[in-house]
Amino acid sequence: MRQQHSYSIEALVLKCIDLGEADRVLTLFTPNKGKFHAIAKGIRRPISKKAGHLELLSHSQLQVALGRNLDIITQAEVRENFLLLRNDMWHMTCGFYLAELVDRFIEEHSQHPEVYHLMLEMLRSLEADVIETEQRKQKGTMLPADQEHMRTNLLLRYFEIHLLAHIGYEPAFRKCAHCASELQPQENGFTPSLGGAVCPQCSRLWASSLSMNALKVLRLLQRSKWSEVPRFRLDARLSGELEAVMHGLLRFHLERDLKSWAFLEMLSVRE
Repeated sequence: MRQQHSYSIEALVLKCIDLGEADRVLTLFTPNKGKFHAIAKGIRRPISKKAGHLELLSHSQLQVALGRNLDIITQAEVRENFLLLRNDMWHMTCGFYLAELVDRFIEEHSQHPEVYHLMLEMLRSLEADVIETEQRKQKGTMLPADQEHMRTNLLLRYFEIHLLAHIGYEPAFRKCAHCASELQPQENGFTPSLGGAVCPQCSRLWASSLSMNALKVLRLLQRSKWSEVPRFRLDARLSGELEAVMHGLLRFHLERDLKSWAFLEMLSVRE
């Protein structure tokens, strides 16, 4: 049987690191092969034909040759480059945050096609949000910055919840994470180390509280398709609570903060 020396694969570009004078090592995320690293030789040269097809967040079709240590990208054709995201600092940073989450949580060569398609859906939704924002700007109907960011903030929470669920860390928002009793529509508690919300009786052991409204939104995000999530008008306090809950869970599982958090916060304050 003839040995295969190359293969074709579609991928999202999560990360890139310069190598030598002209090469780059790319972190790729694929539906069937999972996450892996490959070399794009000569991509940093001005005459490179692959450069525009292998930018961060690009969704591309690749031809890859088997290498001794790392496989080598020989051809690349971009399917979606999400150029509109690159023209908007906020949305671009949100896209990079999705990539950072996937890179941190997904192990190499671990297949997660559902996470791949989720990330692709979220990138498309971010780009659609850029278009809507630009249309409001042209009509002179721009919203305050915190309201303009509300939909994308919800999108980030949606992605975080479903990413954790797909890799085996589904947050507990329906039953107490400690005693498994059904959570009632009232103020409950929350503890990342147990994986979610806790009932009032169990929450006496922990100081963090979870408002009824925050629990309702988290449950809705957890059980809905993104296209079916209503366009909430959340106040800054509730939006901050949702972010704190999800960041607490992510921090517990990763045992570290994510680099994008500080940059997203800086952009929110600036705007």
